[in-house]
Amino acid sequence: MLVIIGLVIVVFNDTFGKLEGFVEFIAFYFILVFITIAHWLFKQIKSIIRLKNEKAKTELMHLKSQVNPHFFFNMLNNLYGLVEKDSKKAQKLILKLSDMMRYSIYEGDKDTVLLSEEVTYLQNYIELHKMRYHKVIDVQFYTDIKDNDYEIMPLLFIILLENAFKHGVENLREHAFVRIHLEVHNNIVNFEIENNFDATQDNHEAGIGLNNLKRRLELVYPKKHTLTISKANNIYNAKLNITL
Repeated sequence: MLVIIGLVIVVFNDTFGKLEGFVEFIAFYFILVFITIAHWLFKQIKSIIRLKNEKAKTELMHLKSQVNPHFFFNMLNNLYGLVEKDSKKAQKLILKLSDMMRYSIYEGDKDTVLLSEEVTYLQNYIELHKMRYHKVIDVQFYTDIKDNDYEIMPLLFIILLENAFKHGVENLREHAFVRIHLEVHNNIVNFEIENNFDATQDNHEAGIGLNNLKRRLELVYPKKHTLTISKANNIYNAKLNITL
């Protein structure tokens, strides 16, 4: 009897040992499969993210290339007629236009620029328009930027400024105004611009430039910006807030 019990114990221990080894093998196999699948998924997700980033960068470069071409063409046409009439004024325009083109091409190709550089770009744009018009324009540009190290995506505000001149100043014979307010507090950029316009020639619709701006903001500042546009009493107002 004792011999039989002993044999049973030996067989049980041997079977349990084999079963335990089989369970360990199965567990190891599933862990290996899990690691392989997880690694494959990680590579796929990484590849998708890389492709999305590359696509976004390509789209952003294309959008940047659309900024300002019609402005430069218009200015060149104005210069052509101004060279014979007033050569000194034409020379000043050419220098300022050259500075703007240099900024648009070289600085505009960067991911970010100093906010102070963007302000200078806007000021040059305003000066060029003042020099080309034969009428009085009331342009007020107020800035409140305490820190000179703020960086922002280039060529953002120019589209709103262009619209103010294109849809407002261009169509008004007198009393045209453009008011710009740019301030930064607690890493939040607040840009506001308003202009009056001729209601009989109102064509403030969302054109290529405005759609361009909205798309660039979505790509670079997702959920970190607000753009509101309103129109009342012959005054057009645009507000852009960006969290840096």
